[in-house]
Amino acid sequence: MSKLRAINIFFFYILLATSSFLWCTLSFFIVPFLSFRARYRFVNQNWCRFAVWLTSTMVGIKYEVKGLENIPDTPCVILSKHQSTWETFFLSALFEPLSQVLKRELLYVPFFGWAMAMLKPIAIDRSNPKAALKQLAKQGHERLELGCWVLVFPEGTRMPTGQIGKFSRGGASLAVNANLPVLPIAHDAGKYWPKEGWGKKPGTIQVIIGAPMHAEGTGPRAIAELNDRAFAWVSQAQRDIGCLKDEPSASPLEQAR
Repeated sequence: MSKLRAINIFFFYILLATSSFLWCTLSFFIVPFLSFRARYRFVNQNWCRFAVWLTSTMVGIKYEVKGLENIPDTPCVILSKHQSTWETFFLSALFEPLSQVLKRELLYVPFFGWAMAMLKPIAIDRSNPKAALKQLAKQGHERLELGCWVLVFPEGTRMPTGQIGKFSRGGASLAVNANLPVLPIAHDAGKYWPKEGWGKKPGTIQVIIGAPMHAEGTGPRAIAELNDRAFAWVSQAQRDIGCLKDEPSASPLEQAR
């Protein structure tokens, strides 16, 4: 990495962190007076759009999306590949309003966490996978009834580029029990914004949104079949964009079961 690029990335992080602090501080005092949908747009969607723009402008990470026509008119459960931080920004800007599964500890961060808590996230304790699944089932169903998209990273954690973790059935179970489809999403963001380190590589992220997948029936067997189908689609899409080479790896959440 050149010295100039390292300096550029350093200032990118400074601007990203500063904007986050200022925006979340401002939001903390404004959002109590807004409706939930307006609150989401003000706190999350607008800032995430800025973050995606800043990433493109300062570090040269752009993106292309295929399959926007596959997004259904009404909210459902999103099952997305997880490789970096970028897709969290992008998906939060694209889907509105969106409730995502996140680590409970993030809500304790001053101002940032307090602002996030007002957006009805599903804040789980990752050290207790069984309780986390029950919480996802209960709160996820409540969010869907409120008209929110529910974002689930079924691998349970960010995976290195070229790998895919086994899918937890929590997202598929939530969709089946709510009689809604899952929307599978694949991408190669990890090539340019890696899981480890602070370095960034310029390039164009490919995002592929698949057609909504409906369960064939109800109950555990239908959940397992839908989950396997979503996993197969995401795996193939990752291969198609040259971002999957290894055999599936179990995520920490899966290993804990």
